[in-house]
Amino acid sequence: MLTINDIAEKLGLDLKAKGDVHKGVTGCYISDLLSDVMANSKDHELWVTLQTHPNVVAVAAIKGISGVIITNGRSPEADTLKRAAAENVTIMTSPYSTFELAGLLYNLLKNANVK
Repeated sequence: MLTINDIAEKLGLDLKAKGDVHKGVTGCYISDLLSDVMANSKDHELWVTLQTHPNVVAVAAIKGISGVIITNGRSPEADTLKRAAAENVTIMTSPYSTFELAGLLYNLLKNANVK
């Protein structure tokens, strides 16, 4: 099973808030709607989003999400990083579009036999 650290290194993601980077990743959930993520994401998934505000951390912590990746070169707000540090939630950023990152993650996780 790949860890957050493995994925960050392989995809060149920038770690903005370093939670448990050795946490395993079982899949990925992509959505910008917090209510959708609350209803449909699963433990140990990565969450890919454009959202940068502190509520992202609350949802990730409640749902047991392994880490959050913010796409399109966006940066998390300062309050988001403070909250992430307090909640031990990993937040990463990517210059890739959500579409590009989805493809890269799919191939990476598929090749690691994650289903």
